[in-house]
Amino acid sequence: MREVKVNAERLTAFSDAVFAVIVTIMVLEIKAPERPELPDLLPLWPMAVSYAVSYVFIVIIWINHHHLMRFVRPPTLGLIWINFIHLFLVSLLPFATDRVASTKLASSPVVLYAGLFVCIDIAYNVFGYQVFAHANTAQVPMRMRRMARSRSPVVLAAFVIAMLVALLAPRFGFALICAALMLHLWPDVSGNGS
Repeated sequence: MREVKVNAERLTAFSDAVFAVIVTIMVLEIKAPERPELPDLLPLWPMAVSYAVSYVFIVIIWINHHHLMRFVRPPTLGLIWINFIHLFLVSLLPFATDRVASTKLASSPVVLYAGLFVCIDIAYNVFGYQVFAHANTAQVPMRMRRMARSRSPVVLAAFVIAMLVALLAPRFGFALICAALMLHLWPDVSGNGS
């Protein structure tokens, strides 16, 4: 039993470290202006807004990931692989954030950003399915499973719609991405895991 707990804890620790590196890389993309005057900061607003939004998104992703990790029994090879795929996709957020910021919400970068969230959400849903499939049924109540099953297609559909809308109205598409992520703002915490 001790070995199982250590393996699950190692997977969690590794994932947490990857999330920390992703946030660090993202903040390094913000370049300070050469001049010290306050008005020289104004041109940085697209990067600052994109960074703040992406930071919140990564926090939401981490909270939900952390929430699911509470229910990991012995991590299966399939669970480990889908976790790595999910983390890889999240690691692309700094690049997508930089594109959205440097183009001031141009259509193609917002489509890419929304498409990345489609991929992240698919990986997260597979990850969640793997966790719940191997979790103790007493630990993960049916209400939590139903909530995850009903919320997943709604969020995924919202990301796909945001991607399509961004082709014509990138700012509205970006707003749809934000709205879709808000559906994951609070994971269901009614489980008995700690």
